[in-house]
Amino acid sequence: MPKADIGNGEIYFESHGAGEPVLLVPGLGGVASYWNPNIPGFAAKHRVIVHDHRGTGQSTRSKIRYSVDQMTDDLLRLMDHLKIARAHLVGHSTGGAIGQTMAVRCPERLSSLVLYATWTRCDPFFARVFEARRTLLTAAGAAAYVRSTPVFLYPDWWVNENIALLEQREKAVIAAFPEADIVASRIDGILAFDRTADLGKIRARTLVLCARDDILTPPYFSEALARAIPGARLEVLERGGHCASETALEAFNRVVLGFIDQQA
Repeated sequence: MPKADIGNGEIYFESHGAGEPVLLVPGLGGVASYWNPNIPGFAAKHRVIVHDHRGTGQSTRSKIRYSVDQMTDDLLRLMDHLKIARAHLVGHSTGGAIGQTMAVRCPERLSSLVLYATWTRCDPFFARVFEARRTLLTAAGAAAYVRSTPVFLYPDWWVNENIALLEQREKAVIAAFPEADIVASRIDGILAFDRTADLGKIRARTLVLCARDDILTPPYFSEALARAIPGARLEVLERGGHCASETALEAFNRVVLGFIDQQA
């Protein structure tokens, strides 16, 4: 169970495979295991690093004010701990916000950037969705929050075809769920995120990827990112929801690995 001491906490991480480093950065749930379906395909040619965000999984459950900048700082310290000077970064949702922040603040640390199912800044729709999820957590508790989460993340057909898997996962997630105030603070942190003024400064070679039926971060967010980031390429999968890396596994791996391999 490797953990990196980053000075004011510990970050759980895993390293798989060998080659050019690729950081697979999870979303709001924050756990490395989100990427389990993708690791074999990526690790066949690359050194793949996954981690649990601070406040989630096996990382330190710090009682702090969470923000995307703080999450980015934690990832940079993890890179330093692993002596990774530069890496490809694939960021899902909140991980994509981290990727935007790193591209603006520390462009020298990125070999390329994949912004997957992420957003530009909080708009009225985004605010309503996450305010509802935050209220569900604080008013009804972790079990209700976790049980409702697949409605936002997965398409209806995938939920129906994988209900036994989802229910098994839910039990494990509820048992290890962080304190509600940590998750609420993480939600507040993403609601405050806004890098729109800086997107035109990003020079990393960038792929923006989403699924057409993503209801949590609808495609208009990805379209706006691709317009704002110089030279960015936009790919829209026909279906897959917010978690297309799992629900459209083969298509996702093909597009993302193809993009990364083009940067060599």
